[in-house]
Amino acid sequence: MTPMTAAQTTSPADRPPLGLRERKKIKTRTAIRTATYELVGEQGYDATTIEQIADRAEVSPSTVFRYFPTKEDIVLTDEYDPLMLDDLRRRPADEPLVESLRFLVRRAVTLGLAESPELVRLRMRLMLEVPAVRSRAVESMSATGGVLCRAIGERTGRDPGSLEVRIWAMALVGGMMEASLYWAENGCREDLPALFDRAVDILAQGPAPRENP
Repeated sequence: MTPMTAAQTTSPADRPPLGLRERKKIKTRTAIRTATYELVGEQGYDATTIEQIADRAEVSPSTVFRYFPTKEDIVLTDEYDPLMLDDLRRRPADEPLVESLRFLVRRAVTLGLAESPELVRLRMRLMLEVPAVRSRAVESMSATGGVLCRAIGERTGRDPGSLEVRIWAMALVGGMMEASLYWAENGCREDLPALFDRAVDILAQGPAPRENP
């Protein structure tokens, strides 16, 4: 769930153990991400090159590009999207859809903050301050939206490509991105999971009327 989550490099404990090949892939992705965040912290985003990232991660530039098509993808890509459909299937069948989706987005951000709050803040700051990262984040929303469409389609019995499902899925993804940007714009001081809860409430109920002073 790119706009909102930190890079998830481990599966939840209740999932089957990963095979050797997948563990090696995760190790390589983690090394590339770690190198990128270190270099960005040391010298800034624009000054950091793929060649420097590859050297720091002890891989070739072609390996970096094999895992991440662009430098922006290193910052934005996470491992949570492929797990969303499975996680939604695990929710109680009689649970309201909005509450199931609330669980998914809250779980994603909570895992990210538990893993590394500093990286979450850096990621959001880059998305806020670097136009290339912000633009790529908007592009990547369609991929996350597609996964959500499939998840919502399964849960509701609707066609995942229907207008209703597509609008709801993309509204949720867009809402999460705006909540993340709002958090970054305000110094990352507020409770991010609580902001995500507010975002889901707004999507479900609409904005409350302004109270008279």
